[in-house]
Amino acid sequence: MRKKLVVCLLLLVGVHFAQAQNGIIGEKVYKTKCLVCHQADGGGVPNLNAPLDGATNVVGNDIARLVKIIRYGYNERVALDGYYYSNAMTPNPALTTTEIAAVLNYIRNSWSNKAPSVTIAQVQKLLKKK
Repeated sequence: MRKKLVVCLLLLVGVHFAQAQNGIIGEKVYKTKCLVCHQADGGGVPNLNAPLDGATNVVGNDIARLVKIIRYGYNERVALDGYYYSNAMTPNPALTTTEIAAVLNYIRNSWSNKAPSVTIAQVQKLLKKK
């Protein structure tokens, strides 16, 4: 019984540590790759860069679209929640699947956003489909 309790506690500590690491990685990627355009508050820039805070596309279920935009960029006018944004998003081919999952989790759960987590396995699978 005691062994099971210790194993459970170790697993919980491990999960908490992994989530904390994921948050640190996601915040670091956001600050180095995303902040200039999407701003510290996730509010974007009117008519240029789409906001991430409160955006239906960010907290929605189309993870494939988000993964592809982060990895390959996006060079079309974006319609988002009744507004249009025209600045192209640059591709990020050097980001690892871990970094993509981490930054998605960061933006999907920062500011007013509350969305389910994205796993590294999901990102890997979606990038294989291309």
